Amino acid sequence: MSPSFLFPQTQSTVVPDPSTYFSPNLLSSPLPTNSFFQNFVIPNGTVPEYFHPYHIQSSNSSLSASYPFLFFTAAVLYQIFVPDLTISASQTNSYGQNRVISSYSDLGVTLDIPSSNLRFFLVRGSPFITASVTKPTSLSIKTVHTIVSLSSYDDNTKFILQLNNTQTWLIYASSPIYLNHVASEVTSKPFSGIIRIAALPDSNPNNVATLDKFSSCYPVSGGAALSKRFRVEYKWQKKRSGDLLMLAHPLHAKLLSHDCNVTILHDFKYRSVDGDLVGVVGDSWVLETDPIPVTWHSKKGINRESFGEIVSALYKDVKGLNSSAITTNSSYFYGKLVGRAARLALIAEEVSYPKVIPKIKKFLKETIEPWLDGTFKGNGFLYERKWRGIVTEQGSTDSTADFGFGIYNDHHFHLGYFLYGIAVLAKIDPAWGKKFKPQAYSLVTDFMNLGQRYNSDYPRLRCFDLYKLHSWASGLTEFEDGRNQESTSEAVNAYYAAALMGLAYGDSRLVDTGSTLLALEIRATQTWWHVKAEDNLYEEEFAKDNRIVGILWANKRDSKLWWATAECRECRLSIQVLPLLPVTETLFSDTVYTKELVEWTLPSLKNKTNVEGWKGFTYALQGIYDKSTALKKIRTLTGFDDGNSFSNLLWWIHSR
Repeated sequence: MSPSFLFPQTQSTVVPDPSTYFSPNLLSSPLPTNSFFQNFVIPNGTVPEYFHPYHIQSSNSSLSASYPFLFFTAAVLYQIFVPDLTISASQTNSYGQNRVISSYSDLGVTLDIPSSNLRFFLVRGSPFITASVTKPTSLSIKTVHTIVSLSSYDDNTKFILQLNNTQTWLIYASSPIYLNHVASEVTSKPFSGIIRIAALPDSNPNNVATLDKFSSCYPVSGGAALSKRFRVEYKWQKKRSGDLLMLAHPLHAKLLSHDCNVTILHDFKYRSVDGDLVGVVGDSWVLETDPIPVTWHSKKGINRESFGEIVSALYKDVKGLNSSAITTNSSYFYGKLVGRAARLALIAEEVSYPKVIPKIKKFLKETIEPWLDGTFKGNGFLYERKWRGIVTEQGSTDSTADFGFGIYNDHHFHLGYFLYGIAVLAKIDPAWGKKFKPQAYSLVTDFMNLGQRYNSDYPRLRCFDLYKLHSWASGLTEFEDGRNQESTSEAVNAYYAAALMGLAYGDSRLVDTGSTLLALEIRATQTWWHVKAEDNLYEEEFAKDNRIVGILWANKRDSKLWWATAECRECRLSIQVLPLLPVTETLFSDTVYTKELVEWTLPSLKNKTNVEGWKGFTYALQGIYDKSTALKKIRTLTGFDDGNSFSNLLWWIHSR
């Protein structure tokens, strides 16, 4: 990595105070701003988070768990939190001490509730909720349902709890525990040790034997290492003897390597908004994804006879570049203009039209440099010390400015566009690249830092979720459905641009990290955002009406967008396509699905006048399977998305 550069420091007036819920020893390091437990550590800390397979809510005295039911309509799929079980001490001590996150890892978080002498090891994908009772304490397990029965086994180290909502829960203790119950509460005599609680999936008695067998060994944390290109290794830290049982979501199941020493329990399943979670036995997993080539230009190239049409469009588009005519100072819209111009330079290379490159280079320098050297009027990048990361000048005092960039929303989207421009400029002008390398690396490290030993100014992988294997965009905002991401293609652009920057600077590690995250983001998009009826991942009603997810949440699938209704199908398609790049071909490599998506969208374009920009992306996808029709339609367009151009659409169609 390049020597550390920090943008000028600012005191943000809009970020929440992290010291409320993080233990003091964690505050000296950069903190996660898009994590799977984010709701636990921002303002109220009472909004639940989804841990696969449980929905978990914390308070200052208790932890509540839900094994959620899945609700669905043609427009939305979601899980509702119901406090099936609430675990606390029968009498909490009244020091008034907050619950606190005492440690966290890629795959888990440790939550301490001092007033109840409880420490919870919340590890993602564990079929058990594991609590350490740190000193002899009388426990209380309350439910909003009615208890039908509580049966004890194995010298009071195993209990089966049946509720009147058809749920069955198993309770395991590391040593004998004495439990009694009334209508909606189980209480214990003083106990210290480990308690593990699991919902019995489908209330299937065969699953009891599986839970019994793996009830002893428990995970306390888990790391995910990007040790080799296109490969992720999970390793859990565990306690007590026996084998470790965890749950894999559908993408894990596709990527699990045959080389790793695990056993898949195909019949042991929990339901989830992400598809069935299946049991996997083993202390470590290896996940491998198909390699994705990161290239500057199209994979197949362009026939010479098509050069003329592209060159004449390029001539006009480049002639229109004028940095002093830009009216926006939004980091997002400005970044899109940078990315658009950088595309023109690479298209010029591909069609052997170098005479326009000096003008593009001048435009890129004039637009990018002010953001990097602090001279941009009315906005610019700053460094915020509470959570540690880049914010914008406007975002440091207004949480809604720059789409919430100042509260760590959409970082990979905005910075991805700038990085794309920087990568191209460093390629065509290496001396410029060398001069601004420290600033360029500060931008990429903000969301792609691999951890403290690489750079202590930014958290580890700000946006990328190493359990779900895709990014989240939502930053330091409490959401009842957890984290969310709308535009997968802009996430793809961010990791693609980072890998290109690695190529421009000859940094193989950045190429490896960028291309690995890129490959995973694409696989996750194809798994969860691209709705294919034959995958049976989503309920029939939802799959019938939707070909693409609008916003994907930790706990919900929504057909609408933040800025458009579900009926605007061209909006939904476009936000999952833009910006149009060589890597878009890999993102939409399934031609059968792409055709279904376009045919689902096309009726929505009829009789609409002001959607030229969205039409461009729909026709671009049509070009994957029907080049001549798409080319005719593109030639009739009178306008383009602000991050796109006629040159770029022609380049795309002619390179099919």
